[in-house]
Amino acid sequence: MLNQWEELQVRAGVTFQSVALLKQAFTHASYRNEHRKSAMEDNERLEFLGDAVLELVVSDHLYRARPDLPEGELTRMRAAIVCEPALVRFARRLGFHQYVRLGKGEERSGGRERPALLADVFEAFIGALYLDQGMEPARQFVHDHVIAVLQPDTVQPDYKTTLQERVQQQAGRELRYRIVEERGPAHAREFVANVLIGEDVMGVGAGRSKKEAEQSAARCALGAMNEQLNGGLDGVPQANRHPRV
Repeated sequence: MLNQWEELQVRAGVTFQSVALLKQAFTHASYRNEHRKSAMEDNERLEFLGDAVLELVVSDHLYRARPDLPEGELTRMRAAIVCEPALVRFARRLGFHQYVRLGKGEERSGGRERPALLADVFEAFIGALYLDQGMEPARQFVHDHVIAVLQPDTVQPDYKTTLQERVQQQAGRELRYRIVEERGPAHAREFVANVLIGEDVMGVGAGRSKKEAEQSAARCALGAMNEQLNGGLDGVPQANRHPRV
């Protein structure tokens, strides 16, 4: 029968050379404080390191996977992937909450289910894996247990939010979306959306859902706004060139 640390490694799909590092990744400061006579360390320094490794791997993936996106959108997408709720979800998928070593008081107060604690443990595990085996195994773990399980929407740019932020910088301008057409059979419906800034149609987009069509229209509008800022190719905003959808 496997002990808990062997079982944990099977769950995570890795084999540590130093089980002490693995244990440290799951040792909360409250547990270390109750065992001061031992030489154990808590996971705070590993969490610091793992946070950096995680951000690097995710940044590298997004940079290579989305060459079409500017720095701001890449930053937004990375933040969505490495935010606390996402890390907690990844930790729970692997059952990490079962292996955390907590002090008695922290255990009684429900620390095992505390989101910030679970997010820290996930990052500490990555830090421990990096120290134990180097960058490539750490990268592979992040790809297998973070990037591979993301929902597609998580790694898509949010054009509507970006457009909203741009429009808010222009006092007195109202942003609206309008579904102007529904086409195709019921099993393959397509929607067409306009995005209006004031009374001007700044973008047109199509998609399999109203949300997707609005995102497409927002992307078109952002392109038109960028062309206006740059003077345009011929002085005419792209959105007014009767875009095909």
